[in-house]
Amino acid sequence: MSPNPPQRPAVRVTLAQVVTSTDTAANLMVLDDVIASAARAHADLLVLPEYAAAFDPAGVGADLAEPLDGPYVTRLRERAAQTGVAVIAGTTVPAPGGRAFNTVVAVDGTGALVGTYRKVHLYDAFGFRESDRLEPGPVDAPPLVLELHGLRFGVMTCYDLRFPESARRLVDAGATVLVVPAAWADGELKALHWRTLAMARAIENTCAVVAVGQAGRGVVGRSLVVGPDGVVGLEMDEQPAVRTVDLDPVRLGTVRETNPSLSNRRYTVVPRL
Repeated sequence: MSPNPPQRPAVRVTLAQVVTSTDTAANLMVLDDVIASAARAHADLLVLPEYAAAFDPAGVGADLAEPLDGPYVTRLRERAAQTGVAVIAGTTVPAPGGRAFNTVVAVDGTGALVGTYRKVHLYDAFGFRESDRLEPGPVDAPPLVLELHGLRFGVMTCYDLRFPESARRLVDAGATVLVVPAAWADGELKALHWRTLAMARAIENTCAVVAVGQAGRGVVGRSLVVGPDGVVGLEMDEQPAVRTVDLDPVRLGTVRETNPSLSNRRYTVVPRL
């Protein structure tokens, strides 16, 4: 039996911790399946991980990139329009010089492409070099924020989670929820870092965090939702799964009244060009 629609002012979000691969046709089938699941749950928003369009644990580059009018984003927009579910998902888009941009797209419930975010902080760490294949996004690009039923969802991705300035810049743009699509690489202490950093970004910004990871080989999965008080309300393991939560804007306001750290701060974030 399908759940009832969310009781406003709650905003319902479905997290799709999926396994995607270099098989783009199979990835489209995964997309169809999870959007249908979100629609059955009466979700307002579906969040897929980084590289939802195509993923290779050894590295993603121009060979897996496609334009914003290519098959993946086109199908995503069609399904969003059919179901009324907004979607945030990670893709890879061609860049000049035979390279690519790690790009997150935001589509509203009408199927309109609201905006894109090109990953600023490329993952050149822990023995990996994303910059060998990808171009970084411009640091001074306008923040990507999607508004749904009174909540504002600010978009960052994966390695950006390690940089508190990225989160604060989104909050300065009005974000009340940070959305973090990721393909968080596995390794010693990496799952601990993922969880701890998501909690830290929530606490220091008194905002919710919806962090959605890839499942499968070479990545940690472990998607989670953190409240503005730092309490983890939902947490998955390493296996593929789809889960749905309701986010309460009233709770956000209450936490910010009790902990007015945003209004007490004395510094601003300025991009380093």
